[in-house]
Amino acid sequence: MEVVSCSHSCSALHQTPRSAWRLRGRGVGLGHGHAKFPGPRRSAILCVGTTRGTSIPGDSSKVHATQGFVDATLQGVPSRKVGEIEKVMIQGLPEGPDSSPISTGFWEWKPKLTVYYERSGTKNRKAPAVLFLPGFGVGTFHFEKQLRDLGRDHKVWTMDFLGQGMSLPCEDPAPSSIAGDQNEDSFWGFGEDSQPWAEELVYSVDLWQNQVQHFIEEVIREPVYIVGNSLGGFVALYFAASCPHLVKGVTLLNATPFWGFFPNPATSPRLSKIFPWAGTFPLPSFVRKLTEAVWQKISDPRSIHDILKQVYADHSTNVDNVFSRIVEITQHPAAAASFASIMFAPRGQISFQEAISRCQSQGVPISLMYGREDPWVRPIWGIKVKQQVPEAPYYEISPAGHCPHDEVPEVINYLLRGWLKNLESDGSIDLPFLEEPSYAEHGVSRELEFIREGSRKSVSVRLYGSKISLWSQLSSFLNTRASNSRVVSR
Repeated sequence: MEVVSCSHSCSALHQTPRSAWRLRGRGVGLGHGHAKFPGPRRSAILCVGTTRGTSIPGDSSKVHATQGFVDATLQGVPSRKVGEIEKVMIQGLPEGPDSSPISTGFWEWKPKLTVYYERSGTKNRKAPAVLFLPGFGVGTFHFEKQLRDLGRDHKVWTMDFLGQGMSLPCEDPAPSSIAGDQNEDSFWGFGEDSQPWAEELVYSVDLWQNQVQHFIEEVIREPVYIVGNSLGGFVALYFAASCPHLVKGVTLLNATPFWGFFPNPATSPRLSKIFPWAGTFPLPSFVRKLTEAVWQKISDPRSIHDILKQVYADHSTNVDNVFSRIVEITQHPAAAASFASIMFAPRGQISFQEAISRCQSQGVPISLMYGREDPWVRPIWGIKVKQQVPEAPYYEISPAGHCPHDEVPEVINYLLRGWLKNLESDGSIDLPFLEEPSYAEHGVSRELEFIREGSRKSVSVRLYGSKISLWSQLSSFLNTRASNSRVVSR
């Protein structure tokens, strides 16, 4: 474990012309302007298994296969017959010595504000850097499958947002002055006065996007591809819109399209004065009582179990580690007050839609990968982004819920590798499923098969084309409802 202290920003990052990063998106249909997809390449595809017909998701039939038999170009074989969905065998997750080791560290950003992070692939010096941002209530542990797999050929980073995971404060931001008060001792931040270092502290999206900026400048020290799930997707897009010179591309994994319920003082100064508290420390008395009641309910392990069961479409997915880590976080004395600060924090200075527009105008490439059975962020939200940015590839995955990177990491890692290769090659390597340009308009579906723990699994993935209609939205919504009704606990 290493400790990295806050230092001066890397000046080299600010000397990189923005046009250099924008150019990557324009040639491959991912940035500003019209979509352009290159034709089929002549290079052969090695050892890609394909079969015809339909498949049963979660098929438990035992098979014996060697990991790593799929060619690194990650190009699928296009279907040739109408009404048939092509099956493509992809890599499973690496195991044991084949996986990339993970190292951990603490970065002291500001006094008393320390950020926990993990990284992998440090030996891949010439490879692009990828930063993963977690959703609300989880942390770096939610991307372990990406670090161990993608870290084999990329520099991969992830971190806990301040106020979450292992980036909770090590000292009470508002200690109690009443000795022996059990309620005050059990929860930090419930005192009468805040510590000097916590006077302006509020766990908001503005704080987190600022955290991301300084982490990239001072720790990663080079522009990154940024991937965010749920809340992390919102922060990733917000950050990319604010600092495009530090971002080579953004991938949204079931990104929440809004965050925060209260007005931002910077954009709505008069309206914000109506609300007596905006997430700062200490918590007001009325908020303390509310927090105690709500926190007791949501931090109960049974509630956490029920939430995980709700957001994971395939209930055979092993979530034991995720469950235990979330429970561990809720037991931290700073967790309750941090939760209250997050819930009462003001909205960001720019909206999700405005952030998309800024990214598009500044040439920041965007890709979308959404689990179709998500009960919270329905696929229609991904389709709305696709309509706003028609050139962005939109992959809809089923069965998969709110956290596709953890539920079907094999698929997400496959798609991410293909997207990164497409951008890094300036379009000479095709996006997954776009081996023939005719698919760019109308889209294509694939059945991706992989081996997990000795069993064959199959996942359906649909890549939407640039021509997306109202019927596509309605069809997606109806299919989601139907799929949700068919998902059975295992």
